[in-house]
Parts: sequence; C-alpha cells; structure tokens
Amino acid sequence: MATEDSRSTACTGSSLLQPVSEITNLPLDQVNFVVCQLCALLSAFWFRLFLHPSKTSPVIRHVVATLLGLYFALFCFGWYALHFLVQSGLTYGIMILTGVEHMHKYCLLVALSYLSLCQITRVYVFDYGMYSADFTGPMMVITQKITSLAFEIHDGMARKEEHLTPGQKILAIRRMPTLLEYFSYNCNFMGILAGPTSSYNDYIAFIEGDPRRHRDQEADRKSNSRLRQSEPSPNTEVVRKVATSFFCLLVFLSVCKVFPVERNIDDDFIANMPVYAQVVYLYLSMLTTRPKYYFVWTLADAINNAAGFGFNGYNEDGSPRWDLISNLRILNIELATSFKVFLDNWNIQTAHWLKRVCYERCPYHPTAATFILSAMWHGAYPGYYLTFLTGIVITLAARAVRHNVRPHFLQSPTNKLVYDVITWAATQIAICYTVVPFVLLSVGPSLKFYRSWYFSLHIGCILLAVALPVKPRHLRLKDQQKNLLQRKVQHHLEDTARNCIQKEKDT
Repeated sequence: MATEDSRSTACTGSSLLQPVSEITNLPLDQVNFVVCQLCALLSAFWFRLFLHPSKTSPVIRHVVATLLGLYFALFCFGWYALHFLVQSGLTYGIMILTGVEHMHKYCLLVALSYLSLCQITRVYVFDYGMYSADFTGPMMVITQKITSLAFEIHDGMARKEEHLTPGQKILAIRRMPTLLEYFSYNCNFMGILAGPTSSYNDYIAFIEGDPRRHRDQEADRKSNSRLRQSEPSPNTEVVRKVATSFFCLLVFLSVCKVFPVERNIDDDFIANMPVYAQVVYLYLSMLTTRPKYYFVWTLADAINNAAGFGFNGYNEDGSPRWDLISNLRILNIELATSFKVFLDNWNIQTAHWLKRVCYERCPYHPTAATFILSAMWHGAYPGYYLTFLTGIVITLAARAVRHNVRPHFLQSPTNKLVYDVITWAATQIAICYTVVPFVLLSVGPSLKFYRSWYFSLHIGCILLAVALPVKPRHLRLKDQQKNLLQRKVQHHLEDTARNCIQKEKDT
C-alpha cells in the first residue's frame, strides 16, 4: 500500500505539469484534470465556430471529438485510458453479436462488472483511501452511456411503440450506431473526463446540427419557429457557469480544511460537545464538501455548452435554455425541503440514468433496487453501501411523511412556510447523516459516527415508514393516470361549453 506522501504525488498521466503541481501544492493528477478541462473549454469554442455542422460533415465532427477526448484521457490517466476503449469495445461487440431482445441486460452486466473490477483493483490493490482524480471516474460516465444506449436500442428495436412511456419514445433508437458514432458518444472531449451523461439521440442531434429535432412537438415547432431562425449563442451561459465553477473552487479551497468531516468521529469532540453543536458542525462539515462537486460538474456543463451542446429550447420570454444536460441546480440543493427534491437536483443525469435503466423497469422494490445499483456503480468502498442502504430508509420515511403530513400544512401560506422551514432543516440534517460514510469510506469510522448518534435517524425513519401508510407505486401511478384522464375530460367539457356559448352569442 502506498504511503501518504507517495499517494499525494502519484500520477499515471503526464508529468509535464509537475512544476505547476509543486507551485500550487496540489496533486499532479488534479492539476492535469483542471488544465485538460480548461483546454477542453477552449477546444469547445473552436469546435462550435470552425467545425460547425453548416461547415463540415458529421463524420469530421465525430472524428475530431473522439481524438481530442482520447488525447485528454491519455494526458490525465496514461495507459489506464485504454480501459475506456476496452470497456466500450467489449460492449459494442455484445450489441452487434447478440439480439436486441436481451442485449441491454448483457451490456448492463458486462459494463458494470468491468467497472467494478477496475474499482476493486484500484481500491484494494493500489491506493485505498485515495480521494483524487482516478481513471474509474470517467469509466463511471462511460458505463452510464453504454447501458443507456443499450436500453434505448432495446426500446426502439425490440419493444412495441404502445408499450413505451412518453420519455422512452423520445429516446428510443431505431438503428444500430456505427462504430465511429459509438466511440464518439462515449469518448468525446466534452464529456470524457467529467461527463455529464447524455442520451445518444441528443448527442447525435447535436453533432448533426439539429439539437431539438426529436424532442419538439409540432406545436412547439410552430410557436418557436421565429426564435429558431437564428441559432442561440451559449456565450453568456458559458461565462456564468465558468464564473460559478471557479467561485465554488475558491470556496472549497478556502473552507475545506476548516471543518474536517473526520472531527465528527473524534472522541473528545463527541464527549465534550453538546448535541446541538454536534448537529451544527455536522451540517457545516458536510456543506463544505459539496463545492468541489459544484466546480467539476458546472465546469463540465460549461464545456458542453461552449461546443453548442445542451440547448433545451426556449423560455416563455424567448430566452434560450442551456440546461439539457446540466448535472445540478445549486440553489435547489441548498434550499431543498425534502429528500426527493435534494436528490432530484443533485447529480441530475445520474438520477435520470438510474430512473431509466432501473426504477422504471424494476417490477419489485424499485427504490431498493435503484439504491443498490447506485452503490455498485459508485465503487467498492464500504462507506458507499452504508450511505445508499441508509438512503433507502430515509427515502421511504420522507415519502411517508410527505404523503401523510404535508397536506395538513397547505391550507394557509403561514402553515406552508412553517412546514418548509422544518422540512428544510430536517432534510439537510438527514442528508448529512446519510452521506457521512460516503466521505469516510470505511466501515469502522462510519459505524462509529452512527453509534455516536445512537442510530437515531435509522430507528426514527424505520418507525415512520412502518407507521405511516403509503400506497404502492403501481397504485399511485394508476391514480395519477386516472386524475390526468379526469382533468382532460374536464378541460374538454369546459372547451365545449365555451364554444357553445360563443356560438349562441354569434347567432
């Protein structure tokens, strides 16, 4: 096992930026990552301006995007970047050689197994506890893309149209991708280092120059035809996201060592600090871990936008939206009043992936299955599994409280405000309590933290989940469909009545 000093300086990628690493006192792999992302940002502007779909063919755009992506991967990870090609090549072979009826299952099994093997090797053979840039990070995104693509091909080529949900109809793929398209989708320079994941149809539409073709309904085409005459510029949004990302980086570098998470399990801290102080410190220590994710994901989003990828139509005032593949909404995270709202705005594309490949398709216990898949995807550290197992209990309890308690507070704005304040505090503490093992990584320290809290949230959430009734998912979906049908009928009757009244006035 590597020592602490060797671990802080070890890097499998290029050593060209070693002087910068020494000057900034940052690990070389992190310096390589940031520099490559900045180069990718500049390359994205060049890609949009000089390799625009109106000036060059999709083949050229695919080739350039792939070669740049592989170069950045080699610069950051050295020969470990070959794993990206091996994983992608194995699963493409499965797609070609097996039938569309079962290819999605085989691809999920092989891609996730290959990722897990690499993660286990990295954790238990090379550098347990290394919390830095590593080659399995990009492989996690590639795994999402491979499995999403396989399920979307299965939807488009093996399932009947009437059996698909509206979302699956939009993303369904009707033909097998070429090898170039496949590697471009997995390894393009905009997303190879930090994602985010996108659907294959969205990526191909971007490469071919018509980013909304498979998403716009006919009514949208007519209403937005005037706005669509000129292609919207992402420059303002890119500047805003780059500024936000580096502000988050500055915040992280300033406060990350002020509130170390490890202090939550310090014996003197547990023995001498009153309970309220431990709660406040838990919140502050976990709060200071989030800006590094804000930095990475916001910068990655800016890179894609700079290349012209991520356009998501127009707002009602005619301003363009660039949030198609955004991975987080910072204010919604920090002000979340429920566990679900927090998760819906954190690592958004991963949440979409989990929903599309697991939650929507799992016939039994979809919540538990989704959390288990998420734990397996994240890696081999035991703390990840403790976090996601705790997350199952917290989610079930939060859902029960929302269904049974929230309606009683919606009768007046004052009651609603009181409810929001209480649930904000409860949500933030529950999130911090849940993700402590995710940061501590090991079983011993994680269980020590939970013991210091007497497993109070585990016990309380189990009691809430058991005591408060919640309809099964299939019944909730049936009620939603019934309510939607009733609203449609009501709207139809109202429109008919208005038309009759108008005709009477005209006569």
